[in-house]
Amino acid sequence: MRKAPILLIGGSGTVGRRTAQSLREANPDQPLLIGGRDLAKAEAVAAELGHAEAVAIDLDAADLGVGERPLAAIALFFKDDTLTALRYALSRGVPYMSISSGIHEVGPELATQMYQPKAAPVVFGAEWLVGATTIPILHAAKDLARVDSINIAGLIDEQDFGGPATLRDIERLMYTKPAVLTVQDGAYVWLGQGEGAGQFHAIDGTPVEAESYSPYDLLTLSVETGADNIRFLLAAGETSSRRRGDPLSTEIIYEITGDGQDGSRQSFRQAVFHPRGQMPLTALGTAMVLERLAGLSGDDAVSAGLYFPSQLIDHQAYMRRFAAIGGEILPLPASAPAA
Repeated sequence: MRKAPILLIGGSGTVGRRTAQSLREANPDQPLLIGGRDLAKAEAVAAELGHAEAVAIDLDAADLGVGERPLAAIALFFKDDTLTALRYALSRGVPYMSISSGIHEVGPELATQMYQPKAAPVVFGAEWLVGATTIPILHAAKDLARVDSINIAGLIDEQDFGGPATLRDIERLMYTKPAVLTVQDGAYVWLGQGEGAGQFHAIDGTPVEAESYSPYDLLTLSVETGADNIRFLLAAGETSSRRRGDPLSTEIIYEITGDGQDGSRQSFRQAVFHPRGQMPLTALGTAMVLERLAGLSGDDAVSAGLYFPSQLIDHQAYMRRFAAIGGEILPLPASAPAA
């Protein structure tokens, strides 16, 4: 029996194309539908991948222009303010994932899913780089008896914003957000515009000015670890690798403080690093979620409900594949000196 394809809406864009490549490398026989508003561009990506078909996406049509063909899963790589793709997935019971909506934007999606709670699994995928922050932090903290605080800083190279859709998402989330969520003394606190700005040290010790940011990682880490204080800073600028003359990279620096199993005070600082920037990590996380939703990972089927990526991805498998594509976890001094 022919496998149902995974539909990638925006699959010919920068992130979608990288995700399709990641899926193809791990699943050579999985058919893919490359959906785009520019059919010629989608056809070029489908031809490059093999075992893939292009389809013109129409967000004004209830069936997206895809029709009634069976689908294994749907991924959306840009903001769909009409929610047409989500409604289509729920109406047909197809697992669905979006990677664009921020914490302050999910009300319409939540309401849509709440009225069809048993229709399909729905994944809010906008953890920072789709699991590349939450999963390594949970992996690093798993041996602690108690986690008190988690401070996170993401550094995107200013040359690494990807395609137009990715740039629009970042601009929308960074500059139109009404407030920023943090966890302070065990309470969820919203900071107003301009509040919560700070400084962190990059991998090479260079001080970086940053703004507070609130990806879903704040929620997942709060629930998973019970930490009383969680903060996320985000900056765009020159990464440590480019300062030393190498190509651009991506850096996610985190410091975790808590108690060890023996009651001793523990504090450590590490960095998630990839030498080719943010796109390989975003593609990896998205591909692994889609593999789980489509039944390709060998795990149990995902039941209908709401999920974050780190709930669906096997953490050990993620760390193995993260290393296989060139990712590294770098130990850092607890207090990095300024360069």
